Amino acid sequence: MKEEHIRWFTPHLSREFDMLVFGHAGYPVILFPTSLGRYYQNKDFHLIDSVAALVDAGRVKIYCPDGIDEQSWYNKAIHPADRVRTHLAYENVILHDVVPKAQRDTSRHQVCVAGASFGGYHAANFAFRHPDLVGAMISLSGSFDIKPFLDGYYDDHCYFNNPVDYLPGLPESPLLQQIRAMGIVLGTGDRDSCRDRNLALSALLHAKGIPHFLDDRKWCGHDWNYWRDMFPQYLALLKT
Repeated sequence: MKEEHIRWFTPHLSREFDMLVFGHAGYPVILFPTSLGRYYQNKDFHLIDSVAALVDAGRVKIYCPDGIDEQSWYNKAIHPADRVRTHLAYENVILHDVVPKAQRDTSRHQVCVAGASFGGYHAANFAFRHPDLVGAMISLSGSFDIKPFLDGYYDDHCYFNNPVDYLPGLPESPLLQQIRAMGIVLGTGDRDSCRDRNLALSALLHAKGIPHFLDDRKWCGHDWNYWRDMFPQYLALLKT
């Protein structure tokens, strides 16, 4: 499997940024790390190995950007408003650096975004905020409510980065139609600590008429061994 480590200076964070890229061709998949994870986490925990056959076959090309959760949502040393601003700077790296690179590499306009646990939040929030750029979203045991990270603080930036709040308020619009056209997978299980959050998001999507696949598995918990089983099955559903 072809692997490339990329580092560049991004003005959105005013520092160097790292990313691993796997594969030579195919549908571009931006795979976020879990809580406090780094760009090499999905490789180290063998989530990339679980989809090696799809990567080697040229069906998908996977981009693993770095995470900065310790500087944003988990950073208790700064005001919650600054946590959200830091997250928005990170989103700009994905939006203006990572997505354009994936588009250039693969000659595709739309990407798939994916992630496990808090990476599922990053994938879902980016997808729902930028559905013109996202053709598919895959969440493995995701968690989608950022209010626990805000210590009671809430402003418009918080609202518009909290899918469980802004999705119900979406009006009929081209943006909502783009979300409805997206392929959405929510993977969870009866032993998953985030199961209720996935069921709640599924209910919100149903209420807005947004098609999606809720995969609620038996004997499935919140850990890498379950995600290594889920991820290749979900990626195989992509219309590449």
